[in-house]
Amino acid sequence: MAYKRIPKDAVIQGMYIHELCGAWMDHPFWKPRFLLDNPRDLKRLRGSALKSVVIDTRKGLDLEDDDLELPPLPEPIPRAINGKPEAPKVIEFADEQDRAMRLCSFAKSVLQENFNLARAGQPLDKALLDELSTGICASLDRHPHALISLTRLRRADEYAQLHALGVSALMVLVAKRLGLPEALWERIALAGLLHDLGETLMPAKLLNSPGELSRIDSLMLQEHTARGAELLAQLGIDDPVLQDVCLHHHEQMDGGGYPEHLSGERISLLPRLCHVCDVYDALTCDRPYKNGCSPASALTQMAKFAGHFDEKMFNALVKAMGVYPTGSLVKLSSGRLAVVLEQHNDSLLTPKVKVFFSSTNRTAVPQEIIDLSRGNNPEKIISRETPEDWGFPHFDELWSGARKGRISLFG
Repeated sequence: MAYKRIPKDAVIQGMYIHELCGAWMDHPFWKPRFLLDNPRDLKRLRGSALKSVVIDTRKGLDLEDDDLELPPLPEPIPRAINGKPEAPKVIEFADEQDRAMRLCSFAKSVLQENFNLARAGQPLDKALLDELSTGICASLDRHPHALISLTRLRRADEYAQLHALGVSALMVLVAKRLGLPEALWERIALAGLLHDLGETLMPAKLLNSPGELSRIDSLMLQEHTARGAELLAQLGIDDPVLQDVCLHHHEQMDGGGYPEHLSGERISLLPRLCHVCDVYDALTCDRPYKNGCSPASALTQMAKFAGHFDEKMFNALVKAMGVYPTGSLVKLSSGRLAVVLEQHNDSLLTPKVKVFFSSTNRTAVPQEIIDLSRGNNPEKIISRETPEDWGFPHFDELWSGARKGRISLFG
Protein backbone atom coordinates (compact mmCIF):
# COMPACT_ATOMS: atom_id res chain seq x y z
CA MET A 1 0.00 0.00 0.00
CA ALA A 2 1.46 3.36 -1.02
CA TYR A 3 -0.49 5.67 1.29
CA LYS A 4 -0.65 5.32 5.07
CA ARG A 5 -2.33 7.50 7.63
CA ILE A 6 -0.24 7.62 10.81
CA PRO A 7 -0.16 9.67 14.03
CA LYS A 8 2.06 12.72 13.81
CA ASP A 9 4.22 11.42 16.68
CA ALA A 10 5.05 8.32 14.61
CA VAL A 11 6.52 10.41 11.78
CA ILE A 12 10.27 10.12 11.29
CA GLN A 13 12.73 12.05 9.15
CA GLY A 14 12.86 10.71 5.60
CA MET A 15 9.13 10.14 5.20
CA TYR A 16 7.24 11.76 2.34
CA ILE A 17 4.25 13.75 3.60
CA HIS A 18 1.37 13.25 1.16
CA GLU A 19 -1.32 14.99 3.22
CA LEU A 20 -1.47 17.03 6.42
CA CYS A 21 -4.69 15.88 8.08
CA GLY A 22 -6.16 19.00 9.58
CA ALA A 23 -7.05 22.62 8.95
CA TRP A 24 -4.46 24.92 7.36
CA MET A 25 -4.07 26.84 10.64
CA ASP A 26 -3.13 23.64 12.51
CA HIS A 27 0.39 23.55 11.04
CA PRO A 28 3.13 25.93 9.80
CA PHE A 29 3.72 24.40 6.34
CA TRP A 30 2.72 26.04 3.07
CA LYS A 31 3.62 23.00 0.93
CA PRO A 32 0.78 20.47 0.65
CA ARG A 33 3.24 17.61 -0.08
CA PHE A 34 6.95 17.33 0.67
CA LEU A 35 9.84 15.09 1.70
CA LEU A 36 10.45 15.51 5.43
CA ASP A 37 14.24 15.66 5.23
CA ASN A 38 14.90 18.50 7.68
CA PRO A 39 15.09 17.90 11.47
CA ARG A 40 13.66 21.37 12.08
CA ASP A 41 10.57 20.55 10.00
CA LEU A 42 10.13 17.29 11.92
CA LYS A 43 10.17 19.24 15.18
CA ARG A 44 7.66 21.76 13.79
CA LEU A 45 5.37 18.95 12.63
CA ARG A 46 5.39 17.19 16.00
CA GLY A 47 4.75 20.49 17.77
CA SER A 48 1.77 21.38 15.56
CA ALA A 49 -1.93 20.88 16.33
CA LEU A 50 -2.24 18.09 13.75
CA LYS A 51 -3.30 14.64 14.94
CA SER A 52 -2.17 12.64 11.92
CA VAL A 53 -0.64 12.75 8.44
CA VAL A 54 -0.74 10.61 5.31
CA ILE A 55 2.63 9.38 4.06
CA ASP A 56 3.54 8.05 0.60
CA THR A 57 5.80 5.04 1.08
CA ARG A 58 6.85 5.07 -2.59
CA LYS A 59 8.58 8.42 -2.17
CA GLY A 60 9.95 8.15 1.35
CA LEU A 61 10.48 5.89 4.35
CA ASP A 62 7.75 3.51 5.50
CA LEU A 63 6.34 3.03 8.99
CA GLU A 64 8.10 0.16 10.72
CA ASP A 65 5.35 -0.61 13.25
CA ASP A 66 2.16 -1.34 11.27
CA ASP A 67 0.18 -1.42 14.52
CA LEU A 68 0.39 2.36 14.58
CA GLU A 69 -1.38 2.70 11.25
CA LEU A 70 -4.75 4.44 11.41
CA PRO A 71 -7.81 3.60 9.32
CA PRO A 72 -7.75 5.23 5.86
CA LEU A 73 -9.41 8.60 5.53
CA PRO A 74 -12.80 8.53 3.82
CA GLU A 75 -13.07 10.16 0.39
CA PRO A 76 -14.25 13.76 0.81
CA ILE A 77 -17.78 14.43 -0.36
CA PRO A 78 -17.97 17.89 -1.93
CA ARG A 79 -20.85 20.01 -0.74
CA ALA A 80 -22.99 21.56 -3.44
CA ILE A 81 -24.90 24.77 -3.87
CA ASN A 82 -27.68 24.63 -6.45
CA GLY A 83 -26.11 21.51 -7.88
CA LYS A 84 -22.63 23.07 -8.20
CA PRO A 85 -19.63 22.14 -6.00
CA GLU A 86 -18.95 24.71 -3.31
CA ALA A 87 -15.89 26.86 -3.98
CA PRO A 88 -12.88 26.48 -1.65
CA LYS A 89 -13.09 28.70 1.40
CA VAL A 90 -10.97 31.83 0.96
CA ILE A 91 -9.07 32.91 4.07
CA GLU A 92 -8.06 36.42 5.13
CA PHE A 93 -5.14 38.17 3.42
CA ALA A 94 -3.19 38.47 6.68
CA ASP A 95 -3.62 34.76 7.38
CA GLU A 96 -2.15 33.76 4.01
CA GLN A 97 0.56 36.43 4.01
CA ASP A 98 3.11 34.52 6.10
CA ARG A 99 2.78 31.41 3.96
CA ALA A 100 3.01 33.48 0.80
CA MET A 101 6.24 35.09 2.05
CA ARG A 102 7.75 31.66 2.67
CA LEU A 103 6.61 30.54 -0.76
CA CYS A 104 8.34 33.59 -2.28
CA SER A 105 11.55 32.62 -0.49
CA PHE A 106 11.27 29.04 -1.74
CA ALA A 107 10.51 30.27 -5.26
CA LYS A 108 13.53 32.54 -5.33
CA SER A 109 15.79 29.63 -4.37
CA VAL A 110 14.22 27.17 -6.83
CA LEU A 111 14.26 29.58 -9.76
CA GLN A 112 17.80 30.80 -9.08
CA GLU A 113 18.99 27.20 -8.98
CA ASN A 114 17.19 26.27 -12.21
CA PHE A 115 18.28 29.40 -14.06
CA ASN A 116 21.87 28.57 -13.10
CA LEU A 117 21.37 25.01 -14.38
CA ALA A 118 20.01 26.42 -17.64
CA ARG A 119 23.05 28.67 -18.11
CA ALA A 120 25.31 25.67 -17.52
CA GLY A 121 23.38 23.52 -20.00
CA GLN A 122 22.37 21.02 -17.29
CA PRO A 123 18.90 19.40 -16.91
CA LEU A 124 16.39 21.40 -14.89
CA ASP A 125 15.16 20.13 -11.52
CA LYS A 126 11.63 19.30 -12.68
CA ALA A 127 10.58 17.89 -9.28
CA LEU A 128 11.33 21.20 -7.53
CA LEU A 129 9.60 23.19 -10.28
CA ASP A 130 6.52 20.97 -10.00
CA GLU A 131 6.52 21.41 -6.22
CA LEU A 132 6.67 25.17 -6.65
CA SER A 133 3.81 25.06 -9.19
CA THR A 134 1.70 23.09 -6.71
CA GLY A 135 2.47 25.63 -3.97
CA ILE A 136 1.44 28.53 -6.20
CA CYS A 137 -1.92 26.96 -7.00
CA ALA A 138 -2.51 26.10 -3.33
CA SER A 139 -1.76 29.68 -2.22
CA LEU A 140 -4.14 31.15 -4.79
CA ASP A 141 -6.85 28.74 -3.61
CA ARG A 142 -6.48 30.00 -0.06
CA HIS A 143 -6.39 33.68 -1.06
CA PRO A 144 -6.39 35.02 -4.63
CA HIS A 145 -4.21 38.09 -4.02
CA ALA A 146 -1.76 37.54 -1.15
CA LEU A 147 0.99 35.91 -3.22
CA ILE A 148 0.58 38.17 -6.24
CA SER A 149 0.64 41.31 -4.10
CA LEU A 150 3.80 40.24 -2.28
CA THR A 151 5.73 39.52 -5.48
CA ARG A 152 5.55 43.27 -6.20
CA LEU A 153 7.82 43.90 -3.21
CA ARG A 154 10.87 42.31 -4.82
CA ARG A 155 14.15 44.17 -4.99
CA ALA A 156 15.19 45.37 -8.42
CA ASP A 157 18.03 42.81 -8.51
CA GLU A 158 15.52 39.99 -7.85
CA TYR A 159 13.56 40.81 -10.98
CA ALA A 160 14.35 37.71 -13.05
CA GLN A 161 13.41 35.10 -10.45
CA LEU A 162 10.39 36.82 -8.97
CA HIS A 163 9.09 38.09 -12.30
CA ALA A 164 8.78 34.43 -13.23
CA LEU A 165 6.88 33.79 -9.99
CA GLY A 166 4.64 36.82 -10.49
CA VAL A 167 3.74 35.86 -14.06
CA SER A 168 3.09 32.28 -13.01
CA ALA A 169 0.69 33.30 -10.23
CA LEU A 170 -1.09 35.80 -12.45
CA MET A 171 -1.56 33.20 -15.19
CA VAL A 172 -3.21 30.79 -12.77
CA LEU A 173 -5.40 33.54 -11.29
CA VAL A 174 -6.63 34.66 -14.72
CA ALA A 175 -7.03 31.03 -15.87
CA LYS A 176 -9.35 30.44 -12.93
CA ARG A 177 -11.29 33.59 -13.80
CA LEU A 178 -11.62 32.33 -17.40
CA GLY A 179 -12.91 28.99 -16.17
CA LEU A 180 -10.04 26.90 -17.53
CA PRO A 181 -10.03 23.34 -16.12
CA GLU A 182 -8.40 22.85 -12.74
CA ALA A 183 -6.37 19.98 -14.20
CA LEU A 184 -4.44 22.57 -16.24
CA TRP A 185 -3.58 24.98 -13.44
CA GLU A 186 -0.28 23.46 -12.35
CA ARG A 187 0.86 23.15 -15.97
CA ILE A 188 -0.08 26.80 -16.49
CA ALA A 189 1.88 27.72 -13.35
CA LEU A 190 4.93 25.88 -14.71
CA ALA A 191 4.60 27.65 -18.06
CA GLY A 192 4.71 31.00 -16.26
CA LEU A 193 7.78 30.00 -14.26
CA LEU A 194 9.70 29.06 -17.41
CA HIS A 195 8.36 31.55 -19.96
CA ASP A 196 11.53 33.68 -19.95
CA LEU A 197 14.03 30.82 -19.65
CA GLY A 198 15.77 32.05 -22.80
CA GLU A 199 16.78 35.25 -20.99
CA THR A 200 19.29 33.21 -18.98
CA LEU A 201 21.36 33.11 -22.18
CA MET A 202 21.12 36.85 -22.84
CA PRO A 203 23.87 39.35 -21.90
CA ALA A 204 23.01 41.21 -18.67
CA LYS A 205 23.64 44.57 -20.36
CA LEU A 206 20.72 43.92 -22.71
CA LEU A 207 18.34 42.89 -19.94
CA ASN A 208 19.20 45.84 -17.69
CA SER A 209 19.75 48.60 -20.24
CA PRO A 210 18.11 51.84 -19.04
CA GLY A 211 17.82 53.41 -22.47
CA GLU A 212 16.33 52.47 -25.80
CA LEU A 213 18.17 49.55 -27.38
CA SER A 214 19.74 49.77 -30.81
CA ARG A 215 18.05 47.76 -33.55
CA ILE A 216 20.80 45.13 -33.39
CA ASP A 217 20.55 44.80 -29.61
CA SER A 218 16.77 44.71 -29.79
CA LEU A 219 16.82 41.89 -32.32
CA MET A 220 19.34 40.02 -30.21
CA LEU A 221 17.14 40.33 -27.12
CA GLN A 222 14.13 39.11 -29.06
CA GLU A 223 16.00 35.86 -29.66
CA HIS A 224 15.30 34.87 -26.05
CA THR A 225 11.92 33.46 -27.09
CA ALA A 226 13.28 30.98 -29.65
CA ARG A 227 16.29 30.12 -27.50
CA GLY A 228 14.05 29.49 -24.53
CA ALA A 229 11.88 27.04 -26.45
CA GLU A 230 14.96 25.20 -27.70
CA LEU A 231 16.53 25.23 -24.25
CA LEU A 232 13.52 23.57 -22.64
CA ALA A 233 13.83 20.53 -24.88
CA GLN A 234 17.60 20.38 -24.46
CA LEU A 235 17.29 20.48 -20.67
CA GLY A 236 14.85 17.62 -20.36
CA ILE A 237 11.41 19.28 -20.57
CA ASP A 238 10.06 18.20 -23.93
CA ASP A 239 6.58 19.68 -23.53
CA PRO A 240 5.18 21.36 -26.67
CA VAL A 241 2.77 23.50 -24.63
CA LEU A 242 5.56 24.96 -22.47
CA GLN A 243 7.74 25.46 -25.54
CA ASP A 244 4.85 27.27 -27.24
CA VAL A 245 4.62 29.70 -24.29
CA CYS A 246 8.38 30.32 -24.36
CA LEU A 247 8.36 30.94 -28.11
CA HIS A 248 5.18 33.02 -28.52
CA HIS A 249 4.53 34.96 -25.28
CA HIS A 250 5.56 38.22 -27.00
CA GLU A 251 3.19 37.81 -29.95
CA GLN A 252 0.41 40.43 -30.16
CA MET A 253 -3.15 40.07 -31.40
CA ASP A 254 -2.59 42.69 -34.13
CA GLY A 255 0.50 40.89 -35.45
CA GLY A 256 2.93 43.46 -34.08
CA GLY A 257 4.76 41.08 -31.74
CA TYR A 258 7.63 38.64 -32.25
CA PRO A 259 9.24 36.32 -33.24
CA GLU A 260 6.78 35.17 -35.96
CA HIS A 261 4.37 38.15 -36.07
CA LEU A 262 1.39 35.88 -35.45
CA SER A 263 -2.02 37.49 -35.05
CA GLY A 264 -5.44 36.65 -33.68
CA GLU A 265 -6.35 33.01 -33.32
CA ARG A 266 -3.00 31.95 -34.79
CA ILE A 267 -1.63 32.63 -31.31
CA SER A 268 -2.65 29.77 -29.04
CA LEU A 269 -4.36 30.20 -25.69
CA LEU A 270 -1.52 30.03 -23.15
CA PRO A 271 0.89 32.39 -24.98
CA ARG A 272 -1.94 34.95 -25.12
CA LEU A 273 -2.53 34.45 -21.41
CA CYS A 274 1.18 34.72 -20.63
CA HIS A 275 1.55 37.92 -22.69
CA VAL A 276 -1.04 39.91 -20.75
CA CYS A 277 0.29 38.69 -17.38
CA ASP A 278 3.90 39.30 -18.40
CA VAL A 279 3.23 42.93 -19.30
CA TYR A 280 1.22 43.62 -16.13
CA ASP A 281 3.91 42.17 -13.87
CA ALA A 282 6.68 44.04 -15.70
CA LEU A 283 4.85 47.35 -15.32
CA THR A 284 4.13 47.00 -11.59
CA CYS A 285 7.56 45.90 -10.37
CA ASP A 286 10.86 47.71 -9.89
CA ARG A 287 13.64 46.91 -12.35
CA PRO A 288 17.32 47.90 -12.22
CA TYR A 289 16.61 50.89 -14.46
CA LYS A 290 13.10 52.02 -13.43
CA ASN A 291 10.54 51.94 -10.65
CA GLY A 292 7.31 50.03 -11.08
CA CYS A 293 3.93 51.76 -11.19
CA SER A 294 0.83 51.07 -9.12
CA PRO A 295 -1.50 48.21 -10.10
CA ALA A 296 -4.26 50.61 -11.10
CA SER A 297 -1.85 52.66 -13.26
CA ALA A 298 -0.61 49.51 -14.96
CA LEU A 299 -4.12 48.44 -15.92
CA THR A 300 -4.86 51.95 -17.18
CA GLN A 301 -1.74 51.92 -19.35
CA MET A 302 -2.51 48.48 -20.70
CA ALA A 303 -6.03 49.52 -21.67
CA LYS A 304 -4.40 51.99 -24.09
CA PHE A 305 -2.30 49.31 -25.82
CA ALA A 306 -4.87 48.81 -28.56
CA GLY A 307 -4.43 45.53 -30.41
CA HIS A 308 -1.74 44.10 -28.14
CA PHE A 309 -3.80 41.77 -25.98
CA ASP A 310 -6.56 39.25 -26.30
CA GLU A 311 -9.50 41.36 -25.09
CA LYS A 312 -11.04 38.46 -23.17
CA MET A 313 -7.73 37.81 -21.38
CA PHE A 314 -7.27 41.47 -20.47
CA ASN A 315 -10.81 41.81 -19.15
CA ALA A 316 -10.31 38.69 -17.07
CA LEU A 317 -7.11 40.18 -15.63
CA VAL A 318 -8.93 43.40 -14.71
CA LYS A 319 -11.72 41.48 -13.00
CA ALA A 320 -9.27 39.17 -11.25
CA MET A 321 -7.21 42.07 -9.87
CA GLY A 322 -10.29 44.12 -8.99
CA VAL A 323 -11.17 47.72 -9.73
CA TYR A 324 -8.94 48.71 -6.82
CA PRO A 325 -6.17 46.06 -6.58
CA THR A 326 -4.53 45.26 -3.26
CA GLY A 327 -1.90 47.91 -2.50
CA SER A 328 -3.72 50.72 -4.35
CA LEU A 329 -3.87 54.19 -2.81
CA VAL A 330 -7.34 55.75 -2.79
CA LYS A 331 -9.01 58.92 -1.48
CA LEU A 332 -12.25 58.55 0.46
CA SER A 333 -15.22 60.93 0.53
CA SER A 334 -14.07 62.17 3.95
CA GLY A 335 -10.81 63.40 2.41
CA ARG A 336 -8.78 60.68 4.11
CA LEU A 337 -6.31 58.54 2.18
CA ALA A 338 -6.36 54.77 2.48
CA VAL A 339 -4.59 51.74 1.09
CA VAL A 340 -6.63 48.85 -0.30
CA LEU A 341 -6.19 45.63 1.67
CA GLU A 342 -8.68 43.27 0.04
CA GLN A 343 -11.36 43.24 -2.63
CA HIS A 344 -14.79 41.64 -2.49
CA ASN A 345 -15.59 39.61 -5.61
CA ASP A 346 -19.27 40.49 -5.34
CA SER A 347 -18.64 44.19 -4.66
CA LEU A 348 -15.66 45.45 -6.65
CA LEU A 349 -16.20 49.14 -5.82
CA THR A 350 -16.21 48.67 -2.04
CA PRO A 351 -13.00 46.94 -0.89
CA LYS A 352 -11.55 46.66 2.60
CA VAL A 353 -9.14 49.58 3.18
CA LYS A 354 -6.77 50.94 5.82
CA VAL A 355 -7.12 54.68 6.48
CA PHE A 356 -3.86 56.42 7.50
CA PHE A 357 -3.62 60.03 6.23
CA SER A 358 -5.64 63.24 5.92
CA SER A 359 -5.41 64.81 2.47
CA THR A 360 -6.87 68.03 3.88
CA ASN A 361 -4.38 68.58 6.69
CA ARG A 362 -1.59 66.54 5.09
CA THR A 363 -0.95 64.77 8.35
CA ALA A 364 -1.09 61.18 9.51
CA VAL A 365 -4.30 60.06 11.23
CA PRO A 366 -4.89 57.03 13.48
CA GLN A 367 -4.88 53.96 11.28
CA GLU A 368 -8.26 52.32 10.90
CA ILE A 369 -9.44 49.35 8.83
CA ILE A 370 -12.78 49.95 7.13
CA ASP A 371 -14.84 47.50 5.11
CA LEU A 372 -16.54 49.74 2.54
CA SER A 373 -18.95 46.95 1.60
CA ARG A 374 -20.75 47.29 4.93
CA GLY A 375 -24.10 48.93 4.28
CA ASN A 376 -23.91 51.31 7.24
CA ASN A 377 -20.57 52.82 6.17
CA PRO A 378 -20.85 56.40 4.84
CA GLU A 379 -17.36 56.40 3.26
CA LYS A 380 -16.90 55.96 -0.50
CA ILE A 381 -13.87 55.94 -2.78
CA ILE A 382 -13.81 59.11 -4.85
CA SER A 383 -10.45 58.76 -6.63
CA ARG A 384 -7.31 56.70 -7.15
CA GLU A 385 -4.09 58.34 -6.02
CA THR A 386 -0.39 57.83 -6.75
CA PRO A 387 1.86 57.18 -3.71
CA GLU A 388 4.79 59.02 -5.32
CA ASP A 389 2.68 62.18 -5.70
CA TRP A 390 2.11 62.20 -1.95
CA GLY A 391 5.70 61.40 -1.02
CA PHE A 392 5.06 58.17 0.91
CA PRO A 393 8.51 56.48 0.91
CA HIS A 394 7.41 53.25 2.61
CA PHE A 395 3.86 53.01 1.34
CA ASP A 396 3.97 49.23 0.84
CA GLU A 397 4.50 48.66 4.56
CA LEU A 398 0.96 49.88 5.20
CA TRP A 399 -0.66 46.85 3.57
CA SER A 400 2.09 44.22 3.53
CA GLY A 401 3.89 44.77 6.82
CA ALA A 402 7.17 44.52 4.90
CA ARG A 403 9.20 47.25 3.25
CA LYS A 404 9.83 46.96 -0.48
CA GLY A 405 13.30 45.57 -1.03
CA ARG A 406 13.73 44.35 2.53
CA ILE A 407 16.10 41.37 2.30
CA SER A 408 14.34 39.37 5.01
CA LEU A 409 11.17 39.30 2.95
CA PHE A 410 12.47 36.78 0.44
CA GLY A 411 15.45 35.36 2.29
